[in-house]
Order: sequence, then structure tokens, then C-alpha cells
Amino acid sequence: MNRIPAIDPSRCTDCDSCVETGPRVFKRNEQTGIIEVADLQKYPEDEVQEAIKMCPAECIYWEEE
Repeated sequence: MNRIPAIDPSRCTDCDSCVETGPRVFKRNEQTGIIEVADLQKYPEDEVQEAIKMCPAECIYWEEE
């Protein structure tokens, strides 16, 4: 199974810590202003884990594909 990082938008505080920690994985949608997960073939586990650890809202998690 493949794991994909996900963000719970109802808990996200828009602090940008995930974008700073994992810029290849997380990005702010310029049109909506919402932080999103980039569409990648494979996600760098170390970057995602660091973003999960650094997120003050604890809204980032792994989802099974």
C-alpha cells in the first residue's frame, strides 16, 4: 500500500510550518489560499514526518491509498 500525506482543513491554522518544512510536499494554493498536498509519485517520508511533528494544529497525517 502507498501512503499519502493529508491535511485536515478544519483544523489547519494556516501557519505555513508545513510549507516551510516540506516545500516539495506542501504548497499554498494561490487561488484559494488553502494549503494543499502536492501531487507526487512518491512522497519523501522524512519531510512529511517532520511536517507532522512541527504542525501546531496536528492536522497533517498519513492516509492509505
